[in-house]
Amino acid sequence: MPRFRPKDEQELAKVISWAAGECESLEVIAAGTKVGLGRPVEAPHVLDVSGIAGIEAYEPEELVLTAKPGTPLAEIESLLERSQQMLAFEPGDWGPLLGEAAGRQTLGGMLACNLAGPRRIKQGAARDHLLGFHAVSGRGEAFKAGGRVVKNVTGYDLSKLMAGSYGTLALLTEVTVKVLPRPEATGTLVLWGLEDERAVAAMTAALNSPHEVGGAAHLPGASAAHVLPGASRAATLVRVEGPGPSVEARAAALRHELRDFGPAELLPDAVAAAPWRELAEVRPFAGDHGPIIWRISVAPQSGPAVAAVIARSLDARVFFDWGGGLLWCAIAGGSADGGAEIVRAATRAEGGHATLVRASPELRGRVPVFEPQPPALAALTRRIKESFDPQRILNPGRMYWGF
Repeated sequence: MPRFRPKDEQELAKVISWAAGECESLEVIAAGTKVGLGRPVEAPHVLDVSGIAGIEAYEPEELVLTAKPGTPLAEIESLLERSQQMLAFEPGDWGPLLGEAAGRQTLGGMLACNLAGPRRIKQGAARDHLLGFHAVSGRGEAFKAGGRVVKNVTGYDLSKLMAGSYGTLALLTEVTVKVLPRPEATGTLVLWGLEDERAVAAMTAALNSPHEVGGAAHLPGASAAHVLPGASRAATLVRVEGPGPSVEARAAALRHELRDFGPAELLPDAVAAAPWRELAEVRPFAGDHGPIIWRISVAPQSGPAVAAVIARSLDARVFFDWGGGLLWCAIAGGSADGGAEIVRAATRAEGGHATLVRASPELRGRVPVFEPQPPALAALTRRIKESFDPQRILNPGRMYWGF
């Protein structure tokens, strides 16, 4: 398959202009760690943008960083760590989950998929930290939006549109992201042996408290052992972060306020942060490449009901993040549609939506990967695609069949 490897925005624009003129579509990759995420792309050419890489500017005192999208995320996180700063939305490395190597994902791929980890409930998703960007549309036209300051209101908020578009509208060539100070200390409380409904009630109580909880997750049964070595029963985790004395005081207050759910164990400082990295990377399911993986978003109080409906009909394992609002579901067995009918029916009944994260290319080509859109929203999505990429050059079919 022919492969293009542009080194800068000018070369990228030339390649896309040629493709648009010839109506030759392109599958866009960088490190390739998320090739298995979304529908299989219907394109005869590969556009490798990994060469558009490098950190352009980093201003720790201004809490902003500008880099090219092909820059490895590990390189950016290492730079931020030296200044005791971080990407606050806590993106996880999904490479192992999708059958790829760890440590290779890029800044642009993470933003294109709008990934965020457990801290999303406090800090928002990747799109909320994208301040500005330069890009090339499917017309081969270079454009930019946003800026390099936290307070920026220039024109339409195209940053929100680009993040989560999976490279189907335009290709980023430079991005500026907001960074934040890394917490001085982390405290993780663990409640043991709670049933799903009680666990969600405990997480809700913690999140509604004044103690600035920065993570709340529940791992039923065997899932707990993947995050907390040696665990033999369900574990419900609550995180507080900040200056050491503040973390100590808030953790003590939370232990008292959650006493009706059982005694809460405070993990030692040396291991308090580790479980959250495991959760961000979906480690309970990352090591086993057999099951099909669904990512389900619902109101937190609805999570246990959705999990119960799925478990009654399918051989499924789940764990809960975002205070119960995010369910990760691994399905084994011989369901021809990967559990799509049951998962989506259970999710829609509670007003949520489901995404097929891991499955064979054949199944991802046959079953809608993203939640099917109602007609009015699908028409709007199609018009947006036509505005940025009228010839359907960029990643055609990656999100929805036909565009």
